[in-house]
This record gives sequence, structure tokens and C-alpha cells, in this order.
Amino acid sequence: MLTVRRASDDGDFNLVRQVRMAVIPYERAPTIAEMRASLTRDSLVLVVERDGKLIGSGAADRSSIQGAATVTPRVLPEFRRQGIGSRVLAHLWAHAATLGVGHVLGHADEEGSKAFAERHGFAEVDRQVEQVRAIGAEHPPPPRADVEVVTVAQRPELWDVAYDVLAAQAFEDMALIAPMHATVDEWRTSWIDDPAAMFLALAGGELVGLAGLILDHDNPHRAENALTVVRRDWRGRGVAAYLKRIALAHAAATGLTEVYTWTQQGNADMRRLNTHLGYATRLQSFTMRRAVQGEGPGPQG
Repeated sequence: MLTVRRASDDGDFNLVRQVRMAVIPYERAPTIAEMRASLTRDSLVLVVERDGKLIGSGAADRSSIQGAATVTPRVLPEFRRQGIGSRVLAHLWAHAATLGVGHVLGHADEEGSKAFAERHGFAEVDRQVEQVRAIGAEHPPPPRADVEVVTVAQRPELWDVAYDVLAAQAFEDMALIAPMHATVDEWRTSWIDDPAAMFLALAGGELVGLAGLILDHDNPHRAENALTVVRRDWRGRGVAAYLKRIALAHAAATGLTEVYTWTQQGNADMRRLNTHLGYATRLQSFTMRRAVQGEGPGPQG
């Protein structure tokens, strides 16, 4: 018998992590603590079992894209094409439709998942590109006379300042289908991992840039690039490349062998910079959207 139930304790959230790591092994999974910290009154997280055996998970929540919610049905590969994903999506859609949003978003990392979303009325509206950098003998760039670089570990009080000075501009300028927003609490929990791996550029004592790494504690050989942003009036001066080279040198010094990053399809400048720094394209992720109107996806399909 198929059971779809709400995740309620750490054991359940660990099951959700297991599904995520099996379905998208190339990307870090949030820790249980991070998952719990991200929950709001709008969050729904599901565990999917059949006869007591874990076969999938689901999540629905208000999106950081304004006016939208997100749904994430996941089914372990060996249990797909049995209608299970459709059943889970129906639960998630019903929840998302109560959030007062105009659209529901989902992400598909391969053609099969994209086709599943299309069968349920979703259409592609954007893509993200994953770029990967193998870490070798990396050397930090020579110091610049115009910029001082410190870590958040050295200056923890600057992280909240970065939210006001840098993140706001980054969210406005991201090549997304709609404006993005994150609260300061989300900034403090979801946008930083190891403070010693987050690098801030200062000019005359003012913040002008940010880059860093988000570690993968399940796969300690790799990390994801954190948000890279340069204040608008400082763009075009090589600060982003400078900070990313510092981050790559830190990756080498701490024993990492791979760094990866996701970039919006419309952000050609960042993709060119990453290519210049030796990143190679590995994957694409499709952003799928459906308007909240009429009946949602049914339990069969």
C-alpha cells in the first residue's frame, strides 16, 4: 500500500535526504538542521513509502521567486513510471494552491523529469547551467592595492551588512523569470556554511564584493560556489574573478578536488567568467512553470 505522510521528526527528514542524494547525487543535500531551519508555516515535506519501504519524497513551499510556489516530487529511479510521482505531485499541488500564488514552479534536471512535468501542464520558462571545476595546484592571486579581502570568520559582523549592501543588488540583477527575495534569517542560515570559506572584498572599508564556498559534508571532496556578487559601481574591475580565484585556492588548501556552480542561462557574463577560470559545463536544469488556475495535476498519469 502506498503511504504519503508528512515528515515529522529527524528520522523522517533523514529519509528525505536519502531520496535527494539518490536522485541528484551531483549536488549537496542540506543537512537535517538546515532543512529544519528553512521550514516556515508554508512548508510541506512528505515521505513516500510503499508497504513500509522508502520510495520517494515531496516538498512544497513558497518560492524565493515572488508570486510563486515550488513543488518537488521525487521518486527513486527503480519505482518510476508507476504513477507514484503523479500521486505525490497531486498532494504538493493541493498545498501550493493554498498559498495565494499565481504560479507553481518545479525543476527538472533531465529530459525524463521534464517530460513528466510537461504531461502535468508545466512548461519550460528558464534553464540553469551547472559548471564544474577540477581542483589542482591552485595559487591565490597576488594582493591588490585597491581591495582588501577578509573572511566572514574574521569579520562576522559584515555578513548582515552584505545582505543589505550586496545581496539586495544580486537578487535584483539575477537573470530570473521574476524578482527573487530572501529574508535576512534565510541569508544567515541558507546562504553561508563555513565562515572561513566566505570571502568579502573591502575598498576603503566598504563592502564591494562577495564569493565563497558551500561545503558538501556528505562528500567532503567537493563544494558549491556560494553567491558571487560585486557591487554595481565596482563591476568590470576584475573583483569577481579575484575573489573566485581566492576561493579556488582555499579549496585546494583544504583538500577539495571539485567545485561546482549553477548559473542562470541568461547570466552569460558569469558563465564566461567561469569558463575563463577553467570551469566546464556538465548539466542543465529546466525551470518549469504552471499557472494556478482550474484543476491541478491529478493522481494518475
